[in-house]
Amino acid sequence: MAAPIPTRRFGRTGLAMPVLSLGGMRFQQSWSDLPAAEITAASQANLRAVLERAVAAGMHHIETARHYGSSERQLGWLLAEVHDPRRILQTKIPPQAEAGAFERELATSFERLGVERVDLLAIHGINLPEHLEHTLRPGGCLAVARRWQAQGRVGHIGFSTHASLALIQEAIASDAFDYVNLHWYYIRQHNWPAIEAAAAHDMGVFVISPTDKGGHLHTPSARLQQLCAPLHPIVFNDLFCLRPPQVHTLSLGAAQPGDLHLHLQAVARLNQAEGLLEPILQRLERTRLQALGQDWLASWAEGLPDWQDTPGEINLPVLLWLHNLLEAWDLESFARARYGLLGNGGHWFPGANADRLDQEVSEAQLRDVLAASPWAEQIPAILRQLRERLGGRDVRRLMAE
Repeated sequence: MAAPIPTRRFGRTGLAMPVLSLGGMRFQQSWSDLPAAEITAASQANLRAVLERAVAAGMHHIETARHYGSSERQLGWLLAEVHDPRRILQTKIPPQAEAGAFERELATSFERLGVERVDLLAIHGINLPEHLEHTLRPGGCLAVARRWQAQGRVGHIGFSTHASLALIQEAIASDAFDYVNLHWYYIRQHNWPAIEAAAAHDMGVFVISPTDKGGHLHTPSARLQQLCAPLHPIVFNDLFCLRPPQVHTLSLGAAQPGDLHLHLQAVARLNQAEGLLEPILQRLERTRLQALGQDWLASWAEGLPDWQDTPGEINLPVLLWLHNLLEAWDLESFARARYGLLGNGGHWFPGANADRLDQEVSEAQLRDVLAASPWAEQIPAILRQLRERLGGRDVRRLMAE
């Protein structure tokens, strides 16, 4: 019998949080909030199997969201049938300018889940300064959540985010939240200062979507598989994310029971993480250095304007990061998806891709905002190469990643 999944204290909530959480973004039948009559028996049977596998493995935390399509409704029908006395239930509601609209969404979420109480409630998608203002202002979304908390209907309140590091740090510094859901993986470590800040405030830290947003590790490139051997890239990334004690849980969006298998492998090897990771980290870094060069790696992000300050809102920091992932580890599937989201992702993935260069945006206009970059001469050509390799396809953003 496999050892139970270990738990970590989820910050000041005091909850014993399993290091793997079951995410509800992929097990739903539809991204539309389907009427009950349209939910199929096959979809419910699959979700039952996912829940049963998760409970048997010790994944006692389930997290979903109001805008994960039919997820809340389908999950609500099964919560009582798939018994778990240790269950920790979380849902997430987006901030609203009008607190009444937020409360109506919250009420709908409880109705779909068929519950009187959730253990964790996140303000979902504090991605822009106005989202934080809508949440924290007197009478705002947090005031509604606190009222429900005082009534015993909500346990602990946190926030989820795709925001800039500065905005995440501002939200943490407010000391208004008990936990944070954020992105942090091997391929994207820029939010580490936010994790350190959360630890200083004794907040729970929940890492969002390590498999998909961590590089499409469900379909890894051949190069990445070779570099991560003998581990699967999913196992490598899980061990990397769980190595620091400041990270308490990883959310796994399972579409079927088999999706949990490699993550459970990772947890079984967690006490070996240091020895397993070190040679892989060295290979990955050596390959990156050979592909891109020390000069580029040391300075590629210097002097880049924010997407809001770039002609055509071209998101140069993200595009050059995608360039690095392609050149170093051949993460084409991931890079193509992220490239296609630029211009279509709203505040969840802001800014535009390089398709606008040479059309709405001239090279001269681009160079005007690259004066502080040591790579101003090379960047236009890099963007054209990205466009050639990744362009021409829009990607529909998931309703709320």
